[in-house]
Amino acid sequence: MITVLTTFALLAVPSATATSAGATITVLQLNICHGGMNHCYRDDAVLTKATDVIRSSKPQVLSVNEACSGDIDRLRPAMGPARALFVAARNLDGTPTLCRGGNQQYGNIIMVAARFAGTTEQSGVYNAQYTAADGHKELRSWACLPAPTLSACTTHLSSDHAPTALAQCQDLMRRAARYPRPTIVVGDFNLHNQDSPSMQDCDPTGFSRRGDGTVQHLYASNDLAYSTTTKIDMMDTTDHPGLLITLTHP
Repeated sequence: MITVLTTFALLAVPSATATSAGATITVLQLNICHGGMNHCYRDDAVLTKATDVIRSSKPQVLSVNEACSGDIDRLRPAMGPARALFVAARNLDGTPTLCRGGNQQYGNIIMVAARFAGTTEQSGVYNAQYTAADGHKELRSWACLPAPTLSACTTHLSSDHAPTALAQCQDLMRRAARYPRPTIVVGDFNLHNQDSPSMQDCDPTGFSRRGDGTVQHLYASNDLAYSTTTKIDMMDTTDHPGLLITLTHP
């Protein structure tokens, strides 16, 4: 299932036809465990910490996993002018998964700074799903903001079945390979480099990858060069570090 949306746009401005040479792109990946279903849930303390990290790191691309739909409005003042898209995970019956309290949907957020953003938004759930146990029996989802200047995607893959996570990763990377470049795909892939199957089994031609040493990874198309990779201590507000990666467009 794929949906093309025009909601959650914020102050998107016309973009150039390509990312200019020498441009720096900072990407921040966060898994904030804000759904309320897992042991790592720390209520709104994680939003306070995430807001501080966003303000200090000033990313042009922000990926947030295990978020609630209302978190966009909580986080985007720190992000500044940006285009934002939320995609919900789904229950086995196809209805949106809800955060604790049942008032907001549970899923993933992708934001791209307005000067890099376009107008196209795509999201959906994967065909490959592990339904026997997968976390809270959620159908995993993806969200992308393709644009002539910069395309960016986020995802949160199967946590209980590595072969399914690999199939989902390969699915998303095939999709990302068709988007305008430069292209960034970032999120919680729930695959380690040393697993079997491993994260390396997803590595596609035309992209290179960096990560936090565990399950959070970033793919960048080969027209981008990695500059710095930094793990950020989230001070026990979630069970994942922040991952901050700076790239350049040579």
